[in-house]
Amino acid sequence: MKRTLLAVLLFVMALGVAQAQKVTGAGATFPAPIYSKWFTQYSAAHPGVEINYQAIGSGGGIQQVTNGTVDFGASDMPMKDDQLAAAKVKVIHIPTVLGAVVPIFNVPGVSDLRLSPDVLADIFLAKITTWNDPRIAKDNPGVNLPGDKITVVHRSDGSGTSFIFTDYLSKVSPEWKLGPGSGTAVYWPTGVGGKGNEGVAAQVRQLSGAIGYVELIYALQNHIDFAAVRNKAGNWVKGSIDGVTAAAATAKIPADYRVSITDAPGPNAYPISSFTYLLIPAHPADASKEKVIKDMLSWIVNSGESEASGLSYAPLPQALADKVLQTIYALQ
Repeated sequence: MKRTLLAVLLFVMALGVAQAQKVTGAGATFPAPIYSKWFTQYSAAHPGVEINYQAIGSGGGIQQVTNGTVDFGASDMPMKDDQLAAAKVKVIHIPTVLGAVVPIFNVPGVSDLRLSPDVLADIFLAKITTWNDPRIAKDNPGVNLPGDKITVVHRSDGSGTSFIFTDYLSKVSPEWKLGPGSGTAVYWPTGVGGKGNEGVAAQVRQLSGAIGYVELIYALQNHIDFAAVRNKAGNWVKGSIDGVTAAAATAKIPADYRVSITDAPGPNAYPISSFTYLLIPAHPADASKEKVIKDMLSWIVNSGESEASGLSYAPLPQALADKVLQTIYALQ
């Protein structure tokens, strides 16, 4: 009898081991706070499934998923046609949430600041080098701006946050478009680098006179001031869930979801907004993980979206969420 019970117990244990799945992902730091929460909750609700996500930047996420070294990638920048063509596997973009990239600053005595698009571009082009420059002062009447030198902080790693920011600068500044341009990694005319959103946030906090750019949640979590930006409609808007939602409202979403919503029209649109994506191989190298990944994605859309606003991300609009679910259900 004891031998029979032991045999059954060993069989159950072996079955549990056989069913256990460890899924690996890597990529964007922009959505890392919400992904960390989602993957922890999903694993807790699905014993035997472990989701291991490394926030290494969008460039690294694209590289690893196209090389087949992770089960899924993550990026704030939609992959380009040549990247998709060169990938070892067919990659499908699944939008998850939307977020805002905000210009954070550390200016002594200043907590409220406005930065127009041309001024923001020229600061990062090193054409405006002090905080009391007349062009900054013009947009900030009554603010006592010091003559401190501006220190630019940018990403040192391949970054979707950098893509969103430089994509915006390329739309509002012809000089930026013809110079550094847009991408996950560009030539920065000035400044110091920080790794990840957290690295940029840390540098700005430490350096008096610094300016940088991070996803909204990193500014809020680190209690760093961030500037209002004049949008396409001419209104001053600070990064917020409502502003991001307004930016997405006018977007025409293509079938593959690859779209830019920076510098969006609309009176309330926040101009430096973006979708962020999970990059899913159409046919995982390990076929046994296919069902887990598909179930995880559907759980994110059906259950995880409700967690987004609590971490200052905007959830997918319902019509888009319904469309994304159909894409997930169609994964083979």
